[in-house]
This record gives sequence, C-alpha cells and structure tokens, in this order.
Amino acid sequence: MTDPSWIAVDAMGGDEGLAVMLAGVARARRRHEEMRFLLVGDESAIAAGLKNHPNLSQHSEIVHAPETVEAAEKPTQAIRRAKTTSMGIAIDLVKRGRAAAAVSSGNTGALMAMAKLALRMLPGIDRPALAAPLPTLGDNDVVMLDLGANTECDARNLVQFAIMGAAYARIIFDLERPRVGLLNIGSEDQKGTDEIRDAAHTLRETANGAVGGLPLDFTGFVEGDKLARGDHDVIVCDGFAGNIALKTAEGTARFVADLLKRAFSSSARSKIGFLISRPATELLRDHLDPNNHNGAVFLGLNGVVVKSHGGANELGVATAIGNAAKLVSANLTRRIADDLGAIRQAVA
Repeated sequence: MTDPSWIAVDAMGGDEGLAVMLAGVARARRRHEEMRFLLVGDESAIAAGLKNHPNLSQHSEIVHAPETVEAAEKPTQAIRRAKTTSMGIAIDLVKRGRAAAAVSSGNTGALMAMAKLALRMLPGIDRPALAAPLPTLGDNDVVMLDLGANTECDARNLVQFAIMGAAYARIIFDLERPRVGLLNIGSEDQKGTDEIRDAAHTLRETANGAVGGLPLDFTGFVEGDKLARGDHDVIVCDGFAGNIALKTAEGTARFVADLLKRAFSSSARSKIGFLISRPATELLRDHLDPNNHNGAVFLGLNGVVVKSHGGANELGVATAIGNAAKLVSANLTRRIADDLGAIRQAVA
C-alpha cells in the first residue's frame, strides 16, 4: 500500500530553477510536518542545494534523473525519454507506489501525456481534465476545468468533467454539494453548442432530478463575466475556452495591479493616498497573487499529478505541494470513482 506521506517532486522543472523548487519544498515541509519527499533530478545538484535546507534533508530522498524535459519539447518526444527524465521518473514513482502524488513545474503537455500513459484513466473517464482554483469575490475560490488539456469535448466529456470538478471542490473547499455551472455564451437554455446543451440536460437529470444522487447542484449556464462573482464552486468548459478564460483572467489581474501602481505613483498626493490605502491594496495583491492559488491537478487519472506554474516562486511551489497532499489524504481518485458509479446507476 502506498504511503500517503511521500510526494515525488520533479526538482528540475520550472522556470525559476532548482533553488526555488527546493525552497518551495522546504516551505511545504514546514507547513505539513508529516510530509516526506522524493526529489527527482540531478543527484549532485540536489545534494548541494539541500545543504541550505537541513530540515528538508532529513525528510527526503534523492532519486537521480540524468535528463530533463525541455520547456518547448513536444509531448511525443518527451514520452520517448520518460525513463530518463526527472518528470517521467517522478510519475513512475507514483505508478510503482513509491509516492502518493507527483508535482512538476515543467512542460504541461509532456506532463499530461506521460501521466496518461503511465497511470491510465479511471474506469468511466475518457480524458483527463486540467483543473485549478481561481480567485472570486465569494467565500471560496472557484474550480475551473478544463484549462487546456482537451481543446474539443463532447457532452459526455463535459459531464465527466463536472463530476470530477465537484469531487475536487468538495475536498479543497469542504463542501457537501458544490454548485456546478457550464461556461456558455448566454444563460438561456437554447444558447450554446449541441454538446453544451446535451451536457446540461444530462446534469439536470442526474444531479438535480429524482433519479439523481450526485453530490452536486447543477446551476445551469454561466457567462464569462460571472466567473469571479462567487456564485459557483465549479465551472466546466472545454480546454479551448478554459485556457483562454484563464489567460484572460491572469492578464486582467496583472493589468489591474500595474494600473494601481501607475496611479499611486503619478503624484505626491497619489503617493500619500497609497500609504493610507496600503492595507487594502496589499489585501488585493495577495488575493490576486497566482502563487496563492497555484497547483492545477489532472483529474481522471488513476493517481494524483499536480502541475505547478512554471514561473511559480517559493510560495507557489509550496502551495502546489500542499494541494497534492490534501488530495491524497482525501482520496480524490476513490471519490471520483464513486460518483461515476452513481451516475452510471442513475442513467441505467
């Protein structure tokens, strides 16, 4: 049986380098003292870096990997080197039961391809979906999926994403019945593609209907300008729309932050205003900081694989690792499998 305290970390992935990865792992260890780590990558480089983190050294092991996956490398090329790269070996540790989860900041396409090939899909799931929490004005963040793993999806895929997203939201937000909506161009029933309308029909019948039993509340369609209102706990879409929505939200957050910075530095009076409003602006900065929401998970795999943002800092890496540990302890894969069984029974 896999020890849930062990997390495999691709120490060589990420734009910021090994030092930031190790600092993030050490920070995660301080937050979660029960965790232990398999640090995968160049053995000599990791050993040298661990000298700066003596506490981490006592609770980790180094797994040597002679190669790394390049940021621009094609998934088909990366798969051929899975047995020798830090990313591929980290995933293989999950497959072999040495680790309960794998975390990487590397190439997203390669990570998905390797994970899908090595771990396989859960029974009843056709495709993995990339899901992550995004900030809102509500009491909790909103889980959005798919964020780019599948550019085209049919109704069956969208229903599966809804089930997986709800299971994920129940764990990270501690909710009994997450509110699930489908991203669409309008809230009216006749809006959208056939795939979206068919998925909505299935979710209404199996979640809200008398034959249901799924632990979620399907709220219907949601438009793009309502993503951050806090009215939903899960928003489902295909990977094409989801990735555009994610990048737009990240760009808007940077735009607002840069605009405030420019406004507060425009004059002496503005600088005084900044000092007065500093507590509020720092709260806004922390709420929009992607490092506080880092850690997208590939839902639907027979194992936990978390993608950390390539540009994440120490805080972001620690957040992604903590997210992985929480999903392991809550047995995410079993919850998804149970919900899939419920919908199959309801449809039958």
